[in-house]
Amino acid sequence: MRGIVGVFPELDATVEAVAELKKLRVGDVTVYSPTPRHELDDVLKQGPSVVRVYTLIGALAGVTFGYWIPIWVSDYWPLVVGGKPIASWVPYTIIGFELMVLIGSLATVLGLFVNARIPRITQTVGYDPRFSDGSFGIWVECRPDEQETVRRVLAANGAAEVRDER
Repeated sequence: MRGIVGVFPELDATVEAVAELKKLRVGDVTVYSPTPRHELDDVLKQGPSVVRVYTLIGALAGVTFGYWIPIWVSDYWPLVVGGKPIASWVPYTIIGFELMVLIGSLATVLGLFVNARIPRITQTVGYDPRFSDGSFGIWVECRPDEQETVRRVLAANGAAEVRDER
């Protein structure tokens, strides 16, 4: 799909342009920033990251595995000591906790890579190297009948450059 790219030298102009584009609902807005800025987070209003679901699933799998393996081993090769239970959960809590942290953290890294699409084989549409050097960018993926409106909004809010992108 086609879209419009706007290059902004200032953060305030970028925030105003994003707010106006969100009000008009003209397309899917992607913002490029040289550094993380809370002003952009506030105006984009994107909910919490889905990476935390990966963490939860990994942690639950780790703690389950951390309890299951020692209990299975002690039931398979029992060591009876003074009438104590063969599989007791208390000593296995340490193993469960450690595997919960390990598998949960590995799942978090996996979730980060999956959601960030790393490694990215193709170049991102709408990206300009200036967005890493200090300029801010807005990529709006929109229908052809909305492109003139998007172009006008970006230029009115102080874009240094507005161009079509495929």
